[in-house]
Amino acid sequence: MTDHGERLSIPTPSGPVSGVYARPDGADATVVVAHGAGAGMDHPFMVGYCDALNGLGVATLRFNFAYMESGSRVPDRPPKAIAVWAAAVEEARRRSSGEPLWAAGKSFGGRMASMACADGAMATAGLVFLGYPLHPVGKPEKIRDEHLYGLGLPMLFLQGTRDTLATRELLDAVVAKLPTATLTWFEGADHSFALKGVKRTPYAIGASLAAPTAEFVRRKA
Repeated sequence: MTDHGERLSIPTPSGPVSGVYARPDGADATVVVAHGAGAGMDHPFMVGYCDALNGLGVATLRFNFAYMESGSRVPDRPPKAIAVWAAAVEEARRRSSGEPLWAAGKSFGGRMASMACADGAMATAGLVFLGYPLHPVGKPEKIRDEHLYGLGLPMLFLQGTRDTLATRELLDAVVAKLPTATLTWFEGADHSFALKGVKRTPYAIGASLAAPTAEFVRRKA
C-alpha cells in the first residue's frame, strides 16, 4: 500500500479533521472522497481508490468525519456530517486550479455528500457513489431516496449485485427516475465490492473502482 499524499488538518465547525491531499502533475479534475460508516480515510480501500485515481491523473482529497477523528464508532448525524463535507470541499477548492471538483463517498460518505448537495451546503460538478446505502439491511421499505430527486448533478452509482443495502430492483427503479444518473452494476460484488471466491485485498478492490470514476468524470466535464 502506498500513500503519496500530503497530510493536512481541515478546519470544520466540529473541530479540525484529518485529510490527505494528492495532486498528480496535469490533474484535470479533483475528487473529494469520504469514508463509510465503519472505517476511516486510511482504510486500504480508500487509499487504493485514491492512489489509483492519482495514477489516472485525478487529484484527490480524502478526509475523516468528525466522529471518526474523535475515535467514536457512532456516525455523525447528517447536519454535522454535511458541515464537515462542505469544509472538505472548500479545502479542495482552495488547492485546485479551477478544474472540476467532484464528491465521492463509500456508503455513508456518499449518502452524506448527496444530502449536502441537496441542502445547498456545497457545490460540486457531480457525485460518485461507491455502494449507495439505499436502505438498511433487511429493510427495503425504509428507502433513502427522496433527496436524490432534487439533484440535477451528474451522478455515478457503482454498486454490487449482492449488496444487502441496495436491493437491485429498488435501485434500478430509483436511478430510472434520475435523468442525470448512471448506474454500473458489479456482478457478484457485495457492499464492500468483494467477490465470493475471489481473493483481492481491500486496496486492490478500491483501486478497481478508480477507472470507471475517472472515465465518468472526464466524460461529464
